[in-house]
Amino acid sequence: MFQRTVDIICDEFGFYYAGVFLVDEKNQYAVLKAGRGEAGRAMLREDHKLAIGGNSMIGASIANKKGRIALDVGAEAVFFENPHLPKTRSEMALPLIVNDEAIGALTVQSTEEAAFHEEDIDALQTMADQLAVAIQNAKLHRLEERRSRLLKAANRVGKEVASILDLDLLLPQTVNIICEAYGLYYAGVFLLDEKDEYAVLRAGYGKAGKAMLAEGHKLLVGGDSMIGQCISLSEARIALDVGEERKHFKNPHLPHTRSEMALPIIYGNKPLGAVTIQSSEENAYSEDDITTLITMAEHLAVAINNAHLIEELKEAHHEILRNKVFEALTTASTEAIHWIGNKTLPISLTIARLKEEIADGKVDVDSLREDLDMISESAAQIIQVKEQLIGAVREMKPRSILFADVLQTAAYQRGINEKMLKVQIDPAAAYVIADSTQLTRAVGNILQNAVEAGAKSIKITARPTEEKGVLEIDVEDDGAGMNDETMRKAWSPFFTTRGVTHHGLGLPASMHVVSQSQGRIALVSEAGKGTTVAMFMPKGFAVDGYVEETNVKNILLIDDNDDWAKLFTELLKNTKIKLTQSTDLKKSLRLILFLLMKTSPQFL
Repeated sequence: MFQRTVDIICDEFGFYYAGVFLVDEKNQYAVLKAGRGEAGRAMLREDHKLAIGGNSMIGASIANKKGRIALDVGAEAVFFENPHLPKTRSEMALPLIVNDEAIGALTVQSTEEAAFHEEDIDALQTMADQLAVAIQNAKLHRLEERRSRLLKAANRVGKEVASILDLDLLLPQTVNIICEAYGLYYAGVFLLDEKDEYAVLRAGYGKAGKAMLAEGHKLLVGGDSMIGQCISLSEARIALDVGEERKHFKNPHLPHTRSEMALPIIYGNKPLGAVTIQSSEENAYSEDDITTLITMAEHLAVAINNAHLIEELKEAHHEILRNKVFEALTTASTEAIHWIGNKTLPISLTIARLKEEIADGKVDVDSLREDLDMISESAAQIIQVKEQLIGAVREMKPRSILFADVLQTAAYQRGINEKMLKVQIDPAAAYVIADSTQLTRAVGNILQNAVEAGAKSIKITARPTEEKGVLEIDVEDDGAGMNDETMRKAWSPFFTTRGVTHHGLGLPASMHVVSQSQGRIALVSEAGKGTTVAMFMPKGFAVDGYVEETNVKNILLIDDNDDWAKLFTELLKNTKIKLTQSTDLKKSLRLILFLLMKTSPQFL
């Protein structure tokens, strides 16, 4: 718009030069925004500006809000000689006024003396007035667009971001939204430590933020920093020129900061931390900026408080679970001691008898084999009981895992032929949130129960439910099934219908794993018609995997061409690593031996 205006003036009126100046934010200088020809381009490159009220016609016209006309510039007392415009003989400076405020000025210059006529002056003044209105309208439009964008950003923090209950995700996303929406140099979020003595940086924008997070950057509450002061006083601190702000903390990671805001994060009357917002420009924040950022800080306070409450609830829940586990283990341990005692008594008696036979030289080889088989079987059962009991109290490490991989591992560990399994996994139920080791044990217990019940086939289905975020995993077998009395006792530790050869901990252990995973488990069975175990588990999500920088050039993958192998193959597609796949273990082992002998260790 500015350039078009000066071109029209020069083309239509035949003048030597025209330029548009606007007043800067501090009302100290008139800054050139557009100029005609090479002279204009040269002055724009030099950031040409003139002091308001200074020794120039432009400065004087803005200061006095009146037009200045010099029909002979040599005689004009306030004319400012410009080396880029040596041929100027007449000049006119017309202020751009909106609502009695001079926002800039228009300069028009000619190579002729007394070049301006009354009709020229009237036409140019009209053009200057229209330009002033257009500038003001454009400014208002930009402000309205910016205000709308900022309100959307504040609402986004209030709605989308505030629903995130993990602070490690919530806080970085918030600083990204602030910097991108406001076009700012830097933003960071500080949270109070446990003693409320220091504000500790928890999220920072860009490379500066990463560097300060790596250093464990923190500021003393009430100390000589804007963050420390705003938390201590529970009020915002705003410095439109940090050079004049006593409480600004000079930071070597942020050398270009010229304006800074520190906004306290307060929930109720309790300070939680503060947000720092920094710009590389002086006077960077408008009233709308400050209002929307304060609103955003209020939304953030609610989100942080919610995240803290969730953490407290989780800890309370874990404590309840620990107490329940301890209570269950106390009961189970009493039964386990009795059960293990029954298993170890025959072992100790047999060992004593064998010692006597060896001492007398009367060892019966066939009898010895039977005794060793009995000892081996009893020892294996004792180890299984130990695994089921200890597995229940191992720390859970839930994450999003591929259920097909869990199922395959469980079947392999229990020696179950995969041909027995009929698997149907809905793509929307491919991932489940659980501890992979614990869930593998739970699924393995259920599969083993089905096999021991005489099942010839086992159908496994996984699908989403109508309950948001919950999957249903059914394990249905065609085995012997259970009657009503057996079903009532099925969840009791050490209950079994298979005699002394079975420990009876499979289903109780599976129920514990599912419960620890924030799920639930149900059992449906009928004598002679098989059993269905239904697990309702939290729905997982596909993980965006990545490959870290590595010197590895080749990978040999020995695995069935299953879902996990396909996922791994897809992950390596965009890397320089060469992947060789094989499903033949013997050939793969021979290849490994060959590579070890013939190539450098870096290959593997």
